[in-house]
Amino acid sequence: MGKAEKTEKTNNKKQKHFWKDFKAELKKVIWPTKSQVVNNTIIVIVIVLIVTGIVFVLDLAFEALNTYGIDKLKTYMQNTVVSEEKTDDSENKEKNSDGNTANNNNEENATNNNQADDSTNVENNITE
Repeated sequence: MGKAEKTEKTNNKKQKHFWKDFKAELKKVIWPTKSQVVNNTIIVIVIVLIVTGIVFVLDLAFEALNTYGIDKLKTYMQNTVVSEEKTDDSENKEKNSDGNTANNNNEENATNNNQADDSTNVENNITE
């Protein structure tokens, strides 16, 4: 008897043993009655319908919130930002116009000072 024949016999014994154990375990199982299966099936279907209804209602609520709440809030915020930018621009223009006159005065004074410095430098150069 070869090594291959021994492994086949042991594999066959293992398979027979597996199927015997399998049948023995199935006999130990307590199978539900027909009424239990029907009751459990109905319970599962009812729970699935309830959860479906809850998800559907939440979906409608969030869609309505998105349509009527968030979109309107976005447009309100955009309008507010645009109006703030307009007021900021007008304030900046007023400040620039006030600042420009002050800047112009400062520039004129600086130019006059530079011209005075230049004339004194020229006089100093001539006398030397």
